[in-house]
Amino acid sequence: MRVLLVEDDEMIGHSLKEGLAAQGWSVDWVKDGLLAQSAWADGDYACVLLDLGLPKRDGVEVLRHARGRGDTTPVLVLTARDGVDDRVEGLDLGADDYLLKPYELRELLARMRAVIRRRDGSAHSVIGNTAVQLDLTTREVLVQGERSQLSAREFALLHALLERPGAILSREQLENRIYGWGEEVSSNAVDVLIHGMRRKLGPDTIRNVRGLGWRVAGPAQAVAAGAAP
Repeated sequence: MRVLLVEDDEMIGHSLKEGLAAQGWSVDWVKDGLLAQSAWADGDYACVLLDLGLPKRDGVEVLRHARGRGDTTPVLVLTARDGVDDRVEGLDLGADDYLLKPYELRELLARMRAVIRRRDGSAHSVIGNTAVQLDLTTREVLVQGERSQLSAREFALLHALLERPGAILSREQLENRIYGWGEEVSSNAVDVLIHGMRRKLGPDTIRNVRGLGWRVAGPAQAVAAGAAP
């Protein structure tokens, strides 16, 4: 999954980007408020990690602008500002959670999973339908009671589809969720990834809608295992 990291401190940003990448995240890192505002408007992110003390435009203003245009992407504020007034202002403007520096990566990852679950309307770490479920904590997929480990890109693709079972996602939408800036994406990359996942999970897990994209079955459709792929 893709995350937007907004952090002007080179050492913190580099360390955090490496740590998140090691956990399977595609990280787009920007270092000032104006770039953050532009990237946020153009990207399709699962989560935004937002520092407040930014050059060119303060993080509070970046958050205010995003929420003002109706963007509902989960936001986790990462900041050294420990005043109650700062936290209250950020939360009132639409931040989903606050984490004070310094912090441990494992806590950050847990909080990221939590704000994403809340965005998806789930209090649990497992999303999906009656045929296939995705465990957001272990990054495993469950099909007919059997667990399988997923690669980072497989996880990102299946998470995008299972957020809205039954909805059709285009090639461009899936590419935006799987790959970060600067990554070379071949024209058939999504096709190859889905082909491999069908071999691993079963041919009916991900279905093609000719000319439009791909989807997984909605909750009411998942029992129809014999439907055409």
